Amino acid sequence: MIIFARFLNMIPASLIAIALLSSSVMVYAAGYSAPDNVSIEQAQRDISKFMGRPDIALKGDLGWVEDIISIRSVGMDWDIGMSVHEPAESTNIPVGPDGKKIGLFFLHGGSGDFKSMHKQAGLIAGKLGYKVVSMSYPGRHAFHTPSRDWPGRNVTAYDHHKYSLEVRTPIWLRGEHITPDQYDVIKDHSQRPRYGIRTLARAKPGTTFYYRMAGWPMAFEKAGITAMLKHFPEDEYTIYVHGHSTGGPFVNMLSQRVPNVAGILALESSPFGYISRARSAWGGQLGKIDGFSQVTDEEVRLESRVDPFDELYLRSWRDSARYAGPELLGQEGSAALMRLPMIMEDILDNWGDVQKRASFKAEYIVHHGIEDSLTDAAMVTAKRLGLNKVDTAKLVEHYIGLSRELSGAGVKPVPPVMFQISAHSRDHSRDVYEEVIVPLYKAMEPAPRTSLTQFHVGTHGYMNGEVVEGYNVGFGPAVFQQWHDAIMGGWF
Repeated sequence: MIIFARFLNMIPASLIAIALLSSSVMVYAAGYSAPDNVSIEQAQRDISKFMGRPDIALKGDLGWVEDIISIRSVGMDWDIGMSVHEPAESTNIPVGPDGKKIGLFFLHGGSGDFKSMHKQAGLIAGKLGYKVVSMSYPGRHAFHTPSRDWPGRNVTAYDHHKYSLEVRTPIWLRGEHITPDQYDVIKDHSQRPRYGIRTLARAKPGTTFYYRMAGWPMAFEKAGITAMLKHFPEDEYTIYVHGHSTGGPFVNMLSQRVPNVAGILALESSPFGYISRARSAWGGQLGKIDGFSQVTDEEVRLESRVDPFDELYLRSWRDSARYAGPELLGQEGSAALMRLPMIMEDILDNWGDVQKRASFKAEYIVHHGIEDSLTDAAMVTAKRLGLNKVDTAKLVEHYIGLSRELSGAGVKPVPPVMFQISAHSRDHSRDVYEEVIVPLYKAMEPAPRTSLTQFHVGTHGYMNGEVVEGYNVGFGPAVFQQWHDAIMGGWF
């Protein structure tokens, strides 16, 4: 426990002790009960059941309608894009046990945008009739193309008298373009065992890029709240939120800030930022190390996040490789290494010459609760706004608060959290949930109801791979069936 506290340097040891050692069990009303495990055979049956539902006609020629909201946050204007997936006939939206319509709010993963969630959003709306909103992170919506696909590569080499790199940058406001003179391109070797050589765009102080990189966390908070208030009025809808991977910490944060959010659907979803940081420091994902005491200083250094707020990470084929390796190890064992050239060819072919999704990332500071970087971003924003010391301190506290649950009198509790994990996920093992993540949720005051279901099939990208012949949908529909049963069964 002392080692764990030393790694985290952020959670009181007494709190961790309570979380890890408490044997108290909370009793809830009878109804749906989430399974601990789902076999391959059961997943196949659930997928067939879900996919066998009749199709429901959806609004829009593509099965969705785009919405763009404009907000003002920390003294700057921001445009936020999203898609709305809902039945063409509003009477087809089902009503939950509380008598309100069911709405789902989706956030994509670390390198994507709103289109990354279209497969699952379309299936849920088209089979269950739920209204689903899939929102792009601030800066991730390709406002500059009619298709909303990002054109070309995210890193481009060119020769203007000397070799240079130009990178794809976020579009936080329609018509605004971050020019190459606002950043330096950095090649980072510090995390090669995990990421390989990383390409970073480091914002130059005083530029629009610099101030946007400091301000987007506050814009993210306001955007999510505004989107849900617009599309899911409190008197009409009950909302359930799902953020895949990096989207998880943000829907956790938003769950307490929107009154009618009733549950968190945490399928392959990272938890609150400070818990994600605890998960990394635990070390169990590095070779499935068993217990805190075996974590070495080198492993902690590799897993600890130190990302500055002003550095934009440009994703590459290396990110595909760092997921493919552990997933193939789980699926095939070490024999997979015997076809490494073939695996790398597939990874490079899939990465291709065009990256249609955003393929950049700035969200580590919230995702991993990096308080030094959050503080720096808040201080830069406060200085730009001309805040006094008291208001600056409040802003710093607000930034850091984006990575952890709200607490105190009059604060909405964290709603129930339903965790689902795949068989071969790189970052979401059952051990880390049982030893770190779930105990830290149980240590919250008040503690939300939680469940943990291990599906014995699938990977982190849960909509990939054919589990049932003819359905190239991964194991996602089996989880959607569980969500539906839990919602209708009153679990939340």
